[in-house]
Amino acid sequence: MSRRDLAAFAEQALGHRFNDPFLLERALTHSSNGKNSYERLEFLGDRVLGLVVARWLFERFPNEPEGRLARRLNALVARESCAEVGRRLGLPHLIRVGRQAREDGAHQGDNVIGDVVEALIGALLLDGGFDVAERFIRTAWVASLEGQGQAPLHPKSALQELAAAQGREPPAYETVARSGAHHAPRFTIRVSVKGLGEAQAEGASKQEAETAAAAALLTRLQ
Repeated sequence: MSRRDLAAFAEQALGHRFNDPFLLERALTHSSNGKNSYERLEFLGDRVLGLVVARWLFERFPNEPEGRLARRLNALVARESCAEVGRRLGLPHLIRVGRQAREDGAHQGDNVIGDVVEALIGALLLDGGFDVAERFIRTAWVASLEGQGQAPLHPKSALQELAAAQGREPPAYETVARSGAHHAPRFTIRVSVKGLGEAQAEGASKQEAETAAAAALLTRLQ
């Protein structure tokens, strides 16, 4: 995509005209496509996202205790939620990856799409300031935030609470297998609760696979 087309995308999807187009290009560039990748911007954007959503939740739910606000925050800034935002923006076909990474489908996975969303937030902060980054976040995440009913409980936390309620030991997580290329790994994780059962699942990161395994075991037990 040309620089002009990227500028049009930014104005329409992100609500911002970039003064430094290199920031936008870098935010869309995976490490497999060169050294000027999105990783540093992602680091910055991740922190901005957490701050904006935390303040937003603090305002939106003035009577909720810290624990419920934390559960809402964790769900909204999770990799899956960021990737959902990225897909709504049409990011997968814009992400610049190397040939092998593209063949492996790295640009279609939650990890890379979520990372790019956070990198774009970082780029918006540097190019336009905090208010620009916050406006984008509040626009892109409003459907997810307003769609929350009660504060969601993360599957791993829910499984731990279930085990405790039945007097069992905490869930144990074990890496069963790791496959795939370095830029597109796949992890298989097994979770077990002694006396209740076990389940396993795959994911693009250990955290993602552990979450999926916990959700699978919860489904069996509930």
